Amino acid sequence: MIKYPFFEKNSTIGVTAPSSGVPLDLHNIFKQACRRMEDYGYKVICGDTVWTQDKAKSAIAEKRAIEFNQMMKNDDIDMIIPPWGGELAIEMIHLIDYDHVKEKWILGYSDTSSILLAITLKTGMATAHGTNLLDLRGEFADDTTAMWESVLSTKSEGVITQYSSERYQKEWNHADPSPCVFHLTEETYWKTVSHKKETIQGRLLGGCIDIIRHLIGTPYGDVQAFKEKFIPDEAVIWYLENCDLNTTDLRRSLVQMKLAGWFENCSGILFGRSSANQPVENYMIEDVYNELSEELGIPVVFDIDCGHEPPQITFINGAFAEIEVDEGKGKVIQYFK
Repeated sequence: MIKYPFFEKNSTIGVTAPSSGVPLDLHNIFKQACRRMEDYGYKVICGDTVWTQDKAKSAIAEKRAIEFNQMMKNDDIDMIIPPWGGELAIEMIHLIDYDHVKEKWILGYSDTSSILLAITLKTGMATAHGTNLLDLRGEFADDTTAMWESVLSTKSEGVITQYSSERYQKEWNHADPSPCVFHLTEETYWKTVSHKKETIQGRLLGGCIDIIRHLIGTPYGDVQAFKEKFIPDEAVIWYLENCDLNTTDLRRSLVQMKLAGWFENCSGILFGRSSANQPVENYMIEDVYNELSEELGIPVVFDIDCGHEPPQITFINGAFAEIEVDEGKGKVIQYFK
């Protein structure tokens, strides 16, 4: 049985940096994000790790873990949102106090996805893959990003529907800030390997494949144990996004996931848009998707709203979902059951 946290207006957001903190020259835009949350009616409590960054991390693993665990146990904090992702959250994965995780949402993506997936797999508590805090600093949020509040305010046994975006951001341009942070210039078009309408049902699991692949073979990536304990006999939909991998590295990672049993009883795989996916020789990203679909005998959907080319749909690890894709448009229905 999956446990779903609940979040409501006037709640308190705890901000800690289990991966990267905010360097000094970006403190102003981080403070802007905190003020924006306060404008929305939330209280914000920032940990010490947020303000420091050195050697590709906010602090040593032990300090990051202590602060994260304290916020998870603190009854005055209703939700945790890291400022953003980073590189080395995996250093503190084993230091999380999984036995005393309280039911509160953790929201983020990129390197944060290792923590999200590990907590859901170990505890059966749903976690939220979506926007990070710094991307909420704009005067307003686009319709897709803004759904994070509605999704996380959905009560247990409730249902929430999200739709594919109209446009997405192809490149980051911090030198030219826009009122909604993202520069949404490109038309969104969800694609299927079959080139046909696809409907997929199952429990959602996923994250940044560059990151979560490193949980394979560890106690924090035991997908089989999670399925047996929390969702017996149910199919899984994997949603994956690629930050840095070329096509052969992505292929190796997917084969590793398959050999580790992560794709057993899988009903479909969703891939986010990516500026990575660079071809090796003439091995194209479409070849990767086609091979995976053929090998597993399941639908593969790609270029969805997930990952480093925002905006992002808020995907809930552990939620039951129905995914519908037709003529470039997508619909994600999540059931908190």
